[in-house]
Amino acid sequence: MENYFNYFTEIEECYRRCRNAPALLSTLDWALIESWKEAGIPLEAVLLGIERSFAKFQARPRRIQKINSLTYCTQLVLAAAQEMGAAAGESKRAAQRVEERPSVAPFAVEEIVNFLERNAAALDKAAGQAGASGQPVVAEDLSVAASTVREAAGRAPSHAVPDLEELERQLTALEEKLTASLTRAASVDLLAQFRREVERGLAPYRWKMTGPQIESLERQFLKKRLFEHHRVPRLSLFYL
Repeated sequence: MENYFNYFTEIEECYRRCRNAPALLSTLDWALIESWKEAGIPLEAVLLGIERSFAKFQARPRRIQKINSLTYCTQLVLAAAQEMGAAAGESKRAAQRVEERPSVAPFAVEEIVNFLERNAAALDKAAGQAGASGQPVVAEDLSVAASTVREAAGRAPSHAVPDLEELERQLTALEEKLTASLTRAASVDLLAQFRREVERGLAPYRWKMTGPQIESLERQFLKKRLFEHHRVPRLSLFYL
């Protein structure tokens, strides 16, 4: 479980370490990490692919620029995943084996409850802003989501850590419902703007990626930008 929740932070730390310079991951980079997670690519494969990408870059005779995006590492991340037998069936069996092993809970009860309560408050605020901007349907959906998250915080036991996998499934499902609501309410101009952003970011690396990879990345990027636009917090425990 601990590695499950460290997926984002360990990838970010590996990228910064390999780059040997302060670097903030872009919205496109975060969307790419989410697409890797969604595809079931093991953390170890991602880290190995990043390290190999930087090693290959350093071996080039002329290095005028630095690696400025995780998308540069896409091909070697996927190659590492294939080496580790990260096909869908094997990934599933590995996940089941991990679930069978006992592990120490990565979060304290207080951390989880505080995270849920903060998100509920942020959802209430976003609902008020949506209502004030003339989007009553979005406001209602955000308000319902806030109530759902607040109820989840209230159900958390006072001493024992709740079932994190079940809680994560519920929060992920709620995020998807909100994504659908925000997408339906978005104007054509706003969606076009977000798609131009992802196109610009992908342009130098598109040739390295397959059609399904690009589609997954675009979907995650759109979700992140919609949440940012409406100031909706990410609900997944990955962001705790």
